[in-house]
Amino acid sequence: MLDSTQRNSLSKALSSRLGGSPWHLLGIALLATLGLAACSSGCATSGTSSEAKDPQDQAAQAVEISDKKGLAVATLAGGCFWCMEKPFEKVPGVHAVISGYSGGQEVNPTYRQVGSGRTGHTEAVQISYDPEIVSFDYLLKVYWRQVNPTDSGGQFVDRGSQYRPEIFYHSEAQKIAAEKSKAALSESGRFSKAIMVPITKYLSFYAAEDYHQDFYKKSPDHYQRYRRGSGRDRYLDEVWGKDRHLEPPKPAVKAQKSKKSSAEELKKRLTTLQYRVTQQDGTEPPFRNKYWNNKEEGIYVDIVSGEPLFSSIDKFKSGTGWPSFTKPLDDKHIKKNTDYKLGYGRTEVRSASADSHLGHVFDDGPAPTGLRYCINSASLRFVPKAQLEKEGLGEYLALFR
Repeated sequence: MLDSTQRNSLSKALSSRLGGSPWHLLGIALLATLGLAACSSGCATSGTSSEAKDPQDQAAQAVEISDKKGLAVATLAGGCFWCMEKPFEKVPGVHAVISGYSGGQEVNPTYRQVGSGRTGHTEAVQISYDPEIVSFDYLLKVYWRQVNPTDSGGQFVDRGSQYRPEIFYHSEAQKIAAEKSKAALSESGRFSKAIMVPITKYLSFYAAEDYHQDFYKKSPDHYQRYRRGSGRDRYLDEVWGKDRHLEPPKPAVKAQKSKKSSAEELKKRLTTLQYRVTQQDGTEPPFRNKYWNNKEEGIYVDIVSGEPLFSSIDKFKSGTGWPSFTKPLDDKHIKKNTDYKLGYGRTEVRSASADSHLGHVFDDGPAPTGLRYCINSASLRFVPKAQLEKEGLGEYLALFR
């Protein structure tokens, strides 16, 4: 139960989150008296009633900017998105944090629609970040310190599926990292109840109305009143204590930049075979190359740029004499062309950033993709698992745990 001071604070907090009508405030007062409060659905915030927006364009633009700048994207739900923006915006390496809605089927939902609890969406933030400065693992550490991970029915005073916590992964690497992070939190003994946060494949994100973006900056008084009354900080201080605040992330040692080098520079850096394969679309001999039979755990990067391309986890014995993989680490790191050098069409694979010729992809591979990426060893440099952190590839360590 809440004492009178807490109830008053809670009522003020919720009225700033809602439209403030007498009926809403009466309902809030009754709920606060019982020590139970829910953030009512869909009322405009503190004097703002407009819901005009084009969230799809804004969300698509955020992802497009991330791709152009070589940034990564994370989508995390932790209850009221007002309270999730600020902690991530303070993290070095984070370029943008957008409040919005994710996890449902409704296209372009409004705050009012999501607040009804009938769209399947939950309030979430989408984070654009530089993985060379801050890792997804670090963002997860920040995330756990903002939520009650044992509560799947909402967060703090905000109740309902529209406030459920959830991690939406954008890649297999993010999925594995999230699963490992969740398991570590569960095993830490910090929580007596089970960790209930689902880890879900990302499908869509719709930016919330403009008045919700950076709300803690636009309406600091209302934001602080709501946050204090919600009980979020009180809970987080009790659970985390001095561990609530993290040390800033240590900048990763950056992989070799993918700027296109001149032919003269490349001839000095590469062996004759490496140059012929990557720059002149050559093919090395089968079975007489460096990695065709390599069984060590690690990541294969572009020999020219250091761009991460393939993982040993996806490598398989094809019998061809060349390194073979079922899939790349991330599709955006490669590009495909059709070549007719042998008189018929084949799908060539090149690195997206340095434009190095890597090999070809065929549809005779094993499950789960049915693909065989047949890659020249001369196009690759292998980074063992033990060296990933040092090489600025620490985010991929989660693949091997």
